[in-house]
Amino acid sequence: MRAAELLVRCLAHEGVQVIFGLPGEETLALTDALLDSKIRFIACRHEQGAAFMADVWGRLTGQAGVCLATLGPGATNLVTGVADANLDRAPLVAITGQAGRDRIHKESHQYVSITDLFRPITKWNTRSEVGPVIPEAVRKAFKLAQTEKPRACHLELPEDVADEEVTAGAVPLSTERPRRPSPDRPALQRTAELIDRAKNPLIFAGNGVLRGGASRALRTFAGRTGIPVANTFMAKGCLPWDHELSLGTIGLQLRDYVSCGFDRADLVIAVGYDPVEYAPKLWNPDRQKRIVHIDFTPAEVDADYQPAVEVVADVREAIELLTDLVSVRRDPSRSRQLHDWILAELHEGSTDNGFPLKPQRVLHDLREVLGPEDILVSDVGAHKLWVARLFQVAEPNTVIISNGYAAMGIALPGAMAARLCFPARKVVAVAGDGGFLMNCQELETAVRLGLPVVTVVWRDDAFGSIRWKQLTRFGRESGVAFGNPDFVALARAFGCQGFRVEGADELIPALKEAFASPGPCLVEVPVDYRENLKLAERMGQLVCPI
Repeated sequence: MRAAELLVRCLAHEGVQVIFGLPGEETLALTDALLDSKIRFIACRHEQGAAFMADVWGRLTGQAGVCLATLGPGATNLVTGVADANLDRAPLVAITGQAGRDRIHKESHQYVSITDLFRPITKWNTRSEVGPVIPEAVRKAFKLAQTEKPRACHLELPEDVADEEVTAGAVPLSTERPRRPSPDRPALQRTAELIDRAKNPLIFAGNGVLRGGASRALRTFAGRTGIPVANTFMAKGCLPWDHELSLGTIGLQLRDYVSCGFDRADLVIAVGYDPVEYAPKLWNPDRQKRIVHIDFTPAEVDADYQPAVEVVADVREAIELLTDLVSVRRDPSRSRQLHDWILAELHEGSTDNGFPLKPQRVLHDLREVLGPEDILVSDVGAHKLWVARLFQVAEPNTVIISNGYAAMGIALPGAMAARLCFPARKVVAVAGDGGFLMNCQELETAVRLGLPVVTVVWRDDAFGSIRWKQLTRFGRESGVAFGNPDFVALARAFGCQGFRVEGADELIPALKEAFASPGPCLVEVPVDYRENLKLAERMGQLVCPI
């Protein structure tokens, strides 16, 4: 058999169900070999979209998403999505073609060193120089991509190697996974002692809680100990939004609401926390807080994050064991005041009938039409900050936010991957007009696949997040305004249904009609981002009421 066929057999052995990508001349043997396998190849309209789809697939399933591109420009187009998976800790394996080995030592058509290019944005990457090494390369790529902390890996297959004949003895390697280590008992006991002695402990939950399937254990731990929980953008849903111990989401680089909880905390129990989401200096600026680090991997070296104890083990098991070791049970009503105050702030404007619509109203109405298990994938921009702050979540992995790399253009491709993962759930992509146009071409892919994904485009004719920061810092804006197409006409040109909201009372009917459609739909919503400045002003004046 050819090396390309061996690669496909190895991918199937890893449990790969779908590959997102674009075909190319240097990957002809590989795409041909896929025809004889059970792996589904989804042809996308841009390699960046393919990488984002693999990124979100990996984040939702825990199994490495796979994307494919040819050499040169095909491979370089993958970069943003691969980097996003790498910093968002999503398992991903990128496969690229390459020129034949007889010309990679010299200047040659479309040749650049992709392994050199991908080195800073992957956990590991390699070129398969000969066919027989493919089983080892594939196993290593998937093992590293899926091992904590999960990240991106890359495999390069030169076109002459893909056509090379390999012996029948070359077979996929075992995919058995090692068990994650159990927590160190003395470290757990020391952690329990610190918690029992603390006056105002606070749990800071990160993305690792969701990756480790530890949300239920965290809810039990918080409920039994009475310790309030704040979460990062990417850990939304680890605790239901209406739980009496929920302090909501922290991550705005301002004095946001839950900073009050951090201000008075004398012990921060960081569970599955990753500093790429929210830097320690923003919540521990004086370096005076005692910190407990509970995660799959040791703490990152950071002057603002120096744990008194590190529990390096399976996060879920660590929390379960710690629950029975903590003896002090705190009164949840002490956090209830802060919790209720936060909710009152969050609800402000959610029923406002003004037009253009306030962000609070858009998210309120979205929550009304979505079930607790349905999925929202947020793009990056001003709306992301509102989604993180206001969108009320009951279950983990039902809101997908890129906040490690924070790449614009992820919403539509990511929502398509989410719908492929969970065909029985409603899936909505929430994007600004800037981010949506970065990968709007994937509407054709959604139409071709018959994916009933709804895209809600927040229109303000500007890069709203940058405008917000410019006005806050300098009192004027620069280079943020732009023009837009007729989004409804654009959607229809792709074969989608399109709806334009022209009054606050039209949003819920438009959303219901869109979600009832058998194919992809777009809903255009003009948004009043003057609320951004009002929010920033309120944040700057906050004083903890407790």
